[in-house]
Amino acid sequence: MNDTRQAACYEQRGAVALITLNRPEALNSFDAALRLQLAAALQRAAADAAVRALVLTGAGRAFSAGADLKAMGAGKADGDEVSRQLNDEYGTGIRAIIDMPKPVIAAVEGLVAGIGCAFVLASDLVVMAEDSYFTLPFHNIGLVPDGGINWLLERQLGARRAYEFSVDCTRVAAARCLELGLANRVVAKGAAVETALQWAERLAQRAPLALQHSKRLLREAGRVSFDESYRSEVGAQSQCINSGDFREGVAAFLAKREPRFTGR
Repeated sequence: MNDTRQAACYEQRGAVALITLNRPEALNSFDAALRLQLAAALQRAAADAAVRALVLTGAGRAFSAGADLKAMGAGKADGDEVSRQLNDEYGTGIRAIIDMPKPVIAAVEGLVAGIGCAFVLASDLVVMAEDSYFTLPFHNIGLVPDGGINWLLERQLGARRAYEFSVDCTRVAAARCLELGLANRVVAKGAAVETALQWAERLAQRAPLALQHSKRLLREAGRVSFDESYRSEVGAQSQCINSGDFREGVAAFLAKREPRFTGR
């Protein structure tokens, strides 16, 4: 069961973990509790072999409004402290999404702004409600996008579109996010979480080793040569074909039944 006293709630539904940013009264903006609890929840899901897929969402009418400027002390924020937060707290959570060997689906209802965008952009798949939108308001307060957003945006959009997205500080509607490739699916308002959970449940039925390698291969593909990627694919396929899940998959195909993958 969810603990509503937590800034980040953790719930396991079969082989799917659901992590919910839970400061709806503050549009799930990040204070110290949310930064730390979200990072811990993501690490928990990554380490749990019983979890094969993860859905990340926000409670209430927003995914996240970004950093809580009131909690930071607007106009009094210390650069060293913010650097520590980015390296040790935000960074821990964002890297957990990127590095975990299982798919992470972000389910976005309403607003996702500022560093909240980093958690969505870092996710493997994104489902957005039709009335939801991205915005990066950093330049409105004299800051640059952080949390890895520059790298993630350039990788996903290319330099020109990423720069426009970064400096214009405008709202980018879900439909436009879909066109740009920032979202995989746009669904009716209120349906993002259920759609993401159903998708995660389907992915959780796949062979975990193959899912793990596919995530790694695709994430590294943009920064290695074709030959390096090809060699990495060969190594991954060798591991997969030696697995019990491959033998189970073939047996299920021949028997015309659904496979029962175990991750071995």
